[in-house]
Amino acid sequence: MDTVGWHTQRRARKASNSSCFRFPRKRFTQKSGATQEAQHFSEIQRGPDGRYLPVEDIDPLPDGSGHAQAGNFGIPHSSSPTPGTLPPVPPKYFTDNPAQNVYASASHSIERLASGSSGVSLAQMSAVERSRAQRLARMEPHLQFMVGPLLRYDTVDENGLWRGAALIVTADSGSSYEPFPVLTYQWDPEEIARPSPSTQGSHPSYDLGPHPADPHATAMAGPSAQLSDTNEAYFGDYKGKGNTRDDQTQHVTGQEIYVYSGNGGTFTFWRFPIQIQLGVNEICIKYRINGGMQLSFFVPARHQNMRWAAHSCNGFSAGVNPDDFRGPGFKSGYDPMWIDLLRKHVERPFHVLVGGGDQLYCDSLTQEPEMQEWILAKPSTKKNFPLNGEIASCIDRFFFNHYCSSFRMGAFARANSSIPMLNMCDLIDGFGSYPEELQLSPVFKHIGVRGYFFYLLFQCFINPLHDNLDDRTGKHLFKSLILGAQGPYVGLPSHSFLSYLGPDVHILMLDCRAERKRSQVCSEFEYQKAFERIRYLPPDVKHLVVQLGIPIAYPRMVFLETALDSMLNPLIALGRSGTGGFSSLVNKFNADAELLDDLNDHWTAKCHKKERNWFIQQMQGIARMKSLRISFLSGDVHCAAVGVLKTLVRSNGGKNNRTIDYAPSTPPQTPRFNSVSGAIVNTPPPNGVIAVVSTLATKTHRTLHHAETDEAMLPVFTKEPNGNNRLQNKYIMGRRNWCAVSCDPETQELEFDIRVEIEKGVGVSFGYPVRSPPPKWFPGT
Repeated sequence: MDTVGWHTQRRARKASNSSCFRFPRKRFTQKSGATQEAQHFSEIQRGPDGRYLPVEDIDPLPDGSGHAQAGNFGIPHSSSPTPGTLPPVPPKYFTDNPAQNVYASASHSIERLASGSSGVSLAQMSAVERSRAQRLARMEPHLQFMVGPLLRYDTVDENGLWRGAALIVTADSGSSYEPFPVLTYQWDPEEIARPSPSTQGSHPSYDLGPHPADPHATAMAGPSAQLSDTNEAYFGDYKGKGNTRDDQTQHVTGQEIYVYSGNGGTFTFWRFPIQIQLGVNEICIKYRINGGMQLSFFVPARHQNMRWAAHSCNGFSAGVNPDDFRGPGFKSGYDPMWIDLLRKHVERPFHVLVGGGDQLYCDSLTQEPEMQEWILAKPSTKKNFPLNGEIASCIDRFFFNHYCSSFRMGAFARANSSIPMLNMCDLIDGFGSYPEELQLSPVFKHIGVRGYFFYLLFQCFINPLHDNLDDRTGKHLFKSLILGAQGPYVGLPSHSFLSYLGPDVHILMLDCRAERKRSQVCSEFEYQKAFERIRYLPPDVKHLVVQLGIPIAYPRMVFLETALDSMLNPLIALGRSGTGGFSSLVNKFNADAELLDDLNDHWTAKCHKKERNWFIQQMQGIARMKSLRISFLSGDVHCAAVGVLKTLVRSNGGKNNRTIDYAPSTPPQTPRFNSVSGAIVNTPPPNGVIAVVSTLATKTHRTLHHAETDEAMLPVFTKEPNGNNRLQNKYIMGRRNWCAVSCDPETQELEFDIRVEIEKGVGVSFGYPVRSPPPKWFPGT
């Protein structure tokens, strides 16, 4: 769910008391509901050029030579720097005081940050040595980045050819395109990667390595190493043999796939297709753009199943103060769990970063000044509110700025430039589940159209106007693409992906947003296209993971859905009237209950239950036909849980039903379960909500008994992350989390290791491994 409950927001306001809450452009004292919004809206003014000042605005990244072109390096701000003033020095992501750093050890001192692995201080070197040790690689010709580089994984074809791409966005006014940008990547096919020592159970030292957003970050491999050669420092002991005659080097010229034109000029999206022939070893791929800073990522061996990390909910809901989740030593509450993921990546590199929805939170679009007249309009007026040029331009500006600032910030920027992404779609929370008259209104529909377009552009590196809308073999750059039917509110067909994760494992990223309506999640056409592609999977595939944005096996919330949908609900009436602090209970789009669109999004909602049951049965049929183990993976609900779909065993002539789990001898097509992991950044639901959901998790559902299938939640969380026994709420874990997935080479079973934050803001996790199929389990034991 993308918005916290009223009690959580009330506690946040109460805790801040008279302190100030940081809005992107101004600072307001905390006030309740409509009072604060009214003050915010009344102070909106146009700039000297007659245009509104955007709430979120960004500048280019530093140019790599030490001269910062941007003041805040991904932190949104409102106005341009004052002429004649020098931009600030790029910030560090960890404090200079080791005592304040949660990862600091006795040897992790400022002197350590200024010295190489030999322990020789920079101050003891000669001027030439100091210059060499800290020299930044400069791009030639020069490019001025807005965001990137970003990496995307596509698939591996039948010949063992790894396919993916890199993306950068550059400011045309500060870049030279003569010649076009070139990405150079190289690897040694004989290199053998060796993992770094495990840091399980400790608070290790960890520094964010250099990145175009922060090129001065400290991560040197040795006293004479250039700072730009970050792969050895950033990836610990994964060191190759250096440049040898066996190294493979490829040069790729950037493809100009889109140009965004805004008030600050024009900005070009450059895509670089990457192809790597997999070999006998897992290898590190080192890459640069125009000879600039070197970064790296890993690809598996030809016959190796991939290690991958799954995440969702990469942002904070309205009303949540990010600083509440910022532990000692962190610059932002966004970073702690991403640091945890990156640290695991150092130990055993991930080959893919799977985004299960809400990679970006876009609800702050409602704060943009051009949107206020529409936002404040009555629901009856919204449906016919005209889409003018100013609003259309504002929507594009918001998505461009918000993506650039979010995807180049902090630890997440390090992740998306060192682990190729595979993302599924989510837009404004609940989009498609709102009433038809709102979904078809000019402004709201345009939000969906442009939101989906920028999702494809930034997260999938696809411009549907540039690339072929044809997913037949050889017609599209990305071979994993499955195009569905035209989405009713996004103006484009759905984009699902079926990707290789190893010889035993594939993943289906099912687009559950583009075709969504109040009465459907996906069209029959989209389902059939996906099913047909699955039927052509190689016979050796043993496991199919189906990534869904929302859990398909999860406790029902029918009573809450009914209450929120009721016209007699007094709290919703107060929220619509703007009374006191109750305005947070209704959304800004149509004044319905804030959580109602979330509940209508769920597979178990009344309007989707029939489709859900049909979908499960179809997947069961495919599993039997292909002898596949099928697992569902999802996020959205801001907590961790595991649900299981099990064979219904009838006894005593069918009068009594008893469910059992699968023994190892059971045929491989029967196990199927739903692992829920999220959020990596956002706040968990309040304890009261967790308690209610955990209680509902014990309920037996007979929805699929006619199909000889039963479902239940598993009591996975019998211990707290600190190791203490857990007496209650064993089914639901209400803490920030992400999921590490790997395949057992002996059994070919997947292990979903749900990594749960031990303490808020500390950035160290405890693992709850669950295997598919789960271990033998009986209800009540």
